[in-house]
Amino acid sequence: MLSTEHNKTRKLVLNALLITLTFLATMFINIRLPLMGNGGLIHLGNVPLLIAAFIFGKKSGAIAGAFGMALFDIVSGWTLWAPFTFVIVGAMGYVAGLIAEKMPGKKTLVHSLAVAAALIIKVVGYYFTEVILYGNWIQPFGSIPGNIMQVVIAGIIVVPLVNGFKQRVGQQKRLDKTQL
Repeated sequence: MLSTEHNKTRKLVLNALLITLTFLATMFINIRLPLMGNGGLIHLGNVPLLIAAFIFGKKSGAIAGAFGMALFDIVSGWTLWAPFTFVIVGAMGYVAGLIAEKMPGKKTLVHSLAVAAALIIKVVGYYFTEVILYGNWIQPFGSIPGNIMQVVIAGIIVVPLVNGFKQRVGQQKRLDKTQL
């Protein structure tokens, strides 16, 4: 049986890794959109966020998303967006993980519904963020297609793969317990 201290350390390291993966996927796997809405970009940072939420739970999903993408905003010149990103993307990870944990049914459907919930949080959250930052109720509509595309692409990548990842992680946990 793993000690409580070992579990805390493992969780800390795992969350640090997930934050890093989210940050790197946002930073380096992206397409800038200067002509859509207020600019912005389509990135793959939502992929590790959703994997974290579906495999390791709502807290890891929230931590990976909030810290990973807010850190990206800070280092990429969009510092003003960081507090909003922290809340919006943290909520996306938490809600997606909560749905994956609590909702019964076929996992592919459950994960798809979790992606849809994350999509709604992203679109609504960033719409109102832009209203606040730009003082305009119409202009933020231009950013909605890019926000939708980000989450849909992540869902297309993650939903078919996550059950296989989850099985591998479960196998690794069983191996770790037998080695102690």
